[in-house]
Amino acid sequence: MAAPTNRLHHRRLVLLCLFLGRLWETGASQIRYSVPEETEEGYIVGNISKDLGLELRELAERGVRIVSRGRTQLFALNPRSGSLVTAGRIDREELCAQSARCLVNFKVLVEDRVQLHGIEIEVTDINDNNPKFQVENLEVKINEIALPGTRYPLPDAVDPDVGLNSLQSYQLSLNHHFSLDVQTGDDGTISPELVLERALDREEDAAHHLVLVASDGGEPRRSSTVHIRVTVLDTNDNAPVFAQQVYRVKVPENVPPGTRLLTVSASDPDEGTNGEVAYKFWKISEKQSPLFQLNGNTGEISTAKSLDYEECAFYDMEIQAEDGGALKDRTKVLISVEDVNDNRPEVTITSLFSPVREDAPQGTVIVLFNAHDRDSGKNGQVVCSIKEILPFQLEKSVEDYYRLLTVQNLDREKTSEYNITVTATDRGTPSLSMEIHITLHVVDVNDNPPSFSQTSYSVYLPENNLRGTSIFSVTAHDPDSNENARVVYSLVEDTIQGAPLSSYVSINSNTGVLYALHSFDYEQFRDLQMQVRASDSGDPPLSSNVSLSLFVLDQNDNMPEILYPMLPTDGSTGVELAPRSAEPGYLVTKVVAVDRDSGQNAWLSYRLLKASEPGLFAVGLHTGEVRTARALLDRDALKQSLVVAVQDHGQPPLSATVSLTVAVADSIPDILAELGSLESPASPDDSGLTLYLVVAVAAVSCVFLAFVIVLLALRLRRWHTSHLLQASGGGLAGVPTSHFVGVDGVRAFLQTYSHEAWLTADSRQSHVIFPQPNYADTLVSQESCEKSEPLCASDDSRFPIEDTPLVPQAPPNTDWRFSQAQRPGTSGSQNGDETGTWPNNQFDTEMLQAMILASASEAADGSSTLGGGAGTMGLSARYGPQFTLQHVPDYRQNVYIPGSNATLTNAAGKRDGKAPAGGNGNKKKSGKKEKK
Repeated sequence: MAAPTNRLHHRRLVLLCLFLGRLWETGASQIRYSVPEETEEGYIVGNISKDLGLELRELAERGVRIVSRGRTQLFALNPRSGSLVTAGRIDREELCAQSARCLVNFKVLVEDRVQLHGIEIEVTDINDNNPKFQVENLEVKINEIALPGTRYPLPDAVDPDVGLNSLQSYQLSLNHHFSLDVQTGDDGTISPELVLERALDREEDAAHHLVLVASDGGEPRRSSTVHIRVTVLDTNDNAPVFAQQVYRVKVPENVPPGTRLLTVSASDPDEGTNGEVAYKFWKISEKQSPLFQLNGNTGEISTAKSLDYEECAFYDMEIQAEDGGALKDRTKVLISVEDVNDNRPEVTITSLFSPVREDAPQGTVIVLFNAHDRDSGKNGQVVCSIKEILPFQLEKSVEDYYRLLTVQNLDREKTSEYNITVTATDRGTPSLSMEIHITLHVVDVNDNPPSFSQTSYSVYLPENNLRGTSIFSVTAHDPDSNENARVVYSLVEDTIQGAPLSSYVSINSNTGVLYALHSFDYEQFRDLQMQVRASDSGDPPLSSNVSLSLFVLDQNDNMPEILYPMLPTDGSTGVELAPRSAEPGYLVTKVVAVDRDSGQNAWLSYRLLKASEPGLFAVGLHTGEVRTARALLDRDALKQSLVVAVQDHGQPPLSATVSLTVAVADSIPDILAELGSLESPASPDDSGLTLYLVVAVAAVSCVFLAFVIVLLALRLRRWHTSHLLQASGGGLAGVPTSHFVGVDGVRAFLQTYSHEAWLTADSRQSHVIFPQPNYADTLVSQESCEKSEPLCASDDSRFPIEDTPLVPQAPPNTDWRFSQAQRPGTSGSQNGDETGTWPNNQFDTEMLQAMILASASEAADGSSTLGGGAGTMGLSARYGPQFTLQHVPDYRQNVYIPGSNATLTNAAGKRDGKAPAGGNGNKKKSGKKEKK
């Protein structure tokens, strides 16, 4: 039992120490000043900035101000001098009445620190009030039989000042019958009494006139007088006597006016008028007199106005009873006013720190307010609370001051405004309460980065789009407000195919709309990967990225490209060989094409667009294989021209064509024999066309000659003015070389306009041939042939091989034949690949084409160079039995291998150890053709 008792004593001791320390700390923070009353406005009370330890500039910076509750502000802060000054006239008597010390307490708030400092100012009294009697003239009735020594109370003078400035003495004017005696009460008050010194004789003097002077002890001394008239009466043996010397009564403050409080009663045994008693207030203050009323006949005291405990809780007065013979008696009445819970608590907001940042730490003071109740006891005890579940709590500060603190982190995005209701309730019965509503705004802090609705985006854009086309729009949301929510879009820097991403795509920084800066080509690249960044405008800015994939959709913008057969560089048409003994379905050749598009746009189909012999050949729809549709007949022409169209499946479909020439013969000698048997029909239209061509060539030659003459003239002029050009040579240093026509350009120009024309000697019509310029490093594409001149087209040529007049040939050498395996192209293979692969022996095919063209060319010149008869080409000597392959000019040096920059050489000549040679007596002509 002893141990728990000791622990309890220790705990009480610790709590007592903490309480005393708190009291000492509170007392230590009190700052005390004194100021005399009735000072003028602006009177300096003290240097508050010095006592608070603050500089003058800190008074405004830290928000130092005076806070007080429910009263007129008597003092103010002078920010210029840092002094505490009076705000107006101060009347001590009005402020503190008769209190010995008049203290004014208020608080000084240092707002940024939320610190309260107590200020106590004592208002000292000055002698600014005269002692004052309630009446200026007083009548005192004394019976003539009164004995000397009888005392008669006189009215007290009232002086609201205190100390020496209050009432100090009474003086009575000189008189032989009366003297003045001053009585001092327990509370230090003095009361004058009139003492009868000598017996009165009404018949001698019926009235006596006296002057009573009341004086204070102030400096200067102040006084007031009352004139007393003493009337001598006839004999009255008994004076009125009160039943009680002191009457006490308690009354609640909420009694209505007219409520009877008590009745005083005095008895007088005399009869007649000497026994009739009248009551009146003998001693009552000016403030109390309007509150109470006395019935002079019955002695009933009642309320004349409402009482207020908060204004005065205790009233003290004296009642006098007087009979008709002027005998008197006095009694004291003490009225205690009991407090009633009739005042609601009052809440005064001292400081409101609104708005508050949402990143304010826990424990941040939001509101500092004062809650008090004018009632006393439990009725004046106030409890404050907040009803809602909010991230705030109330904490009692100093005395009746409360602080509202944050207990959680605020989030403006969830709640941007708080409506806080603080309820102040007293402990009275019934309790009274008051509510105040505080609106707290939360200031946004940039604590949220912009967010996209998706983690990634996929955009599909058809190729060949217009530049500046809007392709997509991204949107990011930032839950912050104002500048913190203003989103700016940008692209993360990246490089695509060696070029910055910004050269392909741009983004509107305000709207997030993406624009294409290039016309995209599906064949260049099929997708773009990029990062879009959304940044807000806060400080510091926050950002987030999202990946965006741009997929380019293919459009049918590429026509099929023919890979095989390729157009020869010399402008001739490729020749395929088909034996006359070929069965239906024999594979003559295969057209190979590709399309740079993809998907359905790259699906190719083949069809035979044009044929010199309809129904003889067929083309595979999907393979491009050219096969015989029926058996070859003797009546079928040697040369068969085919036009094959390759078409894709895009919308709209695109197509390309290729021209094929098929020689129907079992071997080369058969081809030459059939060529000799053909007669060239006479056509007047061909003669007219030849004339037109000759005129055109002559006109072009004249223009070219004129151009050369002008060019030479310009060169001579420049040579004469070379010194001028040297002087101005510095000005041309910065001009690009491409702005001048160089030697290569002139050479290309000359080659472009160089022509060679010849006519046959003994044909029935003339022929003009315009060979294409042959460059060592230039390939003639199919497109150039199609666009330059119609003479390049193999199908529509006006100068076919059949039109060349031929002479009968000698029987060919039986040793000069190719086996089935040696035949060019896929036609030479019996078990050809049906899947559309390239021919296995492309070299032999091209060599055969070169030999056929060379033979045709030699046949055209044979009549004039070999000395044959009229209408013959003199081929009997060349293609006799002694004719071998070495007599055929070697054209393989002009054969181009697809996919390579190499040129075929005469490997056969090297293998035999011989130089390539032409026919008998044709070395000069062969050299001339090679030069061409």
